[in-house]
Amino acid sequence: MPAGLSLSDFYYILPEIVLTIGLLVLLIVESATPRERHGWLAWFSVAVLGATGASLLPFAGLSASIANGLMAIDGFGLFFKALFLAAAALPILMSQRFLDVEGARPGEYYFLVLTATLGMMVMAGGTDLITILIGLETMAVSFYILAGFIKPNRRSNEAAIKYFVLGAFSLGILLYGMSLMYGLTGSTRMREIAPLLEAHQGSLALTLAVILVVAGVGFKIAAVPFHMWAPDVYEGAPTPITAFLSVGSKAASFAMLLRLFLEGLPAATPEWQTLFYVLAVLSMVVGNVAAITQSNVKRMLAYSSIAHAGYVLIGIVPGTERGVTATLVYLFLYAFMQLGAFAVLALLRRADVLGDELKDLGGLFRRSPVAAIAMLIFMLSLGGIPPTAGFMGKVWVFGAAIEAGYYWLAVIGVLNSAVSLYFYFRVVVFMWIKTEVAA
Repeated sequence: MPAGLSLSDFYYILPEIVLTIGLLVLLIVESATPRERHGWLAWFSVAVLGATGASLLPFAGLSASIANGLMAIDGFGLFFKALFLAAAALPILMSQRFLDVEGARPGEYYFLVLTATLGMMVMAGGTDLITILIGLETMAVSFYILAGFIKPNRRSNEAAIKYFVLGAFSLGILLYGMSLMYGLTGSTRMREIAPLLEAHQGSLALTLAVILVVAGVGFKIAAVPFHMWAPDVYEGAPTPITAFLSVGSKAASFAMLLRLFLEGLPAATPEWQTLFYVLAVLSMVVGNVAAITQSNVKRMLAYSSIAHAGYVLIGIVPGTERGVTATLVYLFLYAFMQLGAFAVLALLRRADVLGDELKDLGGLFRRSPVAAIAMLIFMLSLGGIPPTAGFMGKVWVFGAAIEAGYYWLAVIGVLNSAVSLYFYFRVVVFMWIKTEVAA
C-alpha cells in the first residue's frame, strides 16, 4: 500500500466507492437488458444515487483529513455531495420521456450522468490540487459527451465541440495558475500551500497565479467575461443535461472555488476579493441585460444562470463565515429553482416541438395548468419575489455583503434583481396571457 495511505481511508471514501460500483454495474446490466425494457434503468440509476446518499450518513458531523491530505471529510464536502446526488437524480427522472422522444440509448447516458456526479463529489472533498483536477476532468469529460449525446442534432454536436474546445483552453489556464502555486511552495496540498504563500504575499508570481486560477474557475462557473460558451451549450445540449450542467457543474465549480481561495490562497485575499468583485458586477449586469433579448427559453436561462453566478459571488467576496454560509444557502435554493424550470421545458418536448422557445409556452395554462403554475413559481423564485425561496437566498447573500461593508455590491445586486423581473415575467405572460401556441 502506498505511503501515507491506510485501509481506513477507503472507509472514508465509501460514498465514492458505492457510486463507482453502481455505475459500473449499470453498464453491465444495460448490455444484458433488451432494448424494449431499458426504461427501468433510470430507476436503477436513481437507486444507485440513493444508496450513495445513504452511505454519506455515517460521516455527518465528522471532520477528518484522509489519504495524507488528498481529501477532507467535513460538513462542507458532505453538503455539496448531497446536493450533487439530488441534482443528478432529478435530471435522470426528467430524461426518461426525453430519451424516448429522441430515440437515444439510456444506458450510456445514465452512466455518464453518474460519472459526472462522481467527479463532482471528488471535487467537493479534494484538498489537494491534483485531486481537484482529477475530479474536475472526470466531470468535464462526461459533460462534453453528454452535451453532444443526441448525435443527429446539429445543435447538440455544435454545443459539444464548443464546450470541449473552450473547456480545454480554460483547463490550460487553470493548470498554469496551479503550477505557479506549486512552484512557489513545492506542495500541492492546500493546507500546506496556505502558510507557505505568506512569504510571497504581494509578489508578482502570486498575483499572476491568482489571476490565472480566477480565470480558469471563472470559465467553470460561467462568470463574465468567461461565459461565451454557456448560451450555445445550454441551448444545444439535451434539456435534462442543460439542467444538470447549470446546477451540478456550477455548484461543483463553486465548491472548488471555495476550497482553492479560502483554504489555499488566504495570503492573496485582497487580490482575489477585487477580482471576484469585478466578476460579480459584470456577471450580474451582462447576464441580466443579455437575457432580456432572448426568445429561446434555454438561452434566457443560460444568461440568467450567468447572472446568478454573480449573485453567488457576492457571498464569496467578503471571505467571511457568514458569506460562505450565504453562498451555500443560495446554491442549494438555486439548484431546485433551476431544475424545476428545466423540468417544465423537458415536459414540453415532443417529436415535432423542441419546447424551448417562448412561443412553445403560449397558452400553456390552458393546456397544462399544473405545469404553468409550477413554472410561475420557479420564475418568481428565480426573480427573487417574496416570499419565495429565491428571495430568501438573495437576502442571505446581500446581507453577508452589507455586514462586511460591501454596500455598493449589494445595491448593484438588488438593482439587477429588479431588471431580471422583466424576462422572468415575460415567460409568465406567454404562459398565461398569450394565445399563440406551438404547432
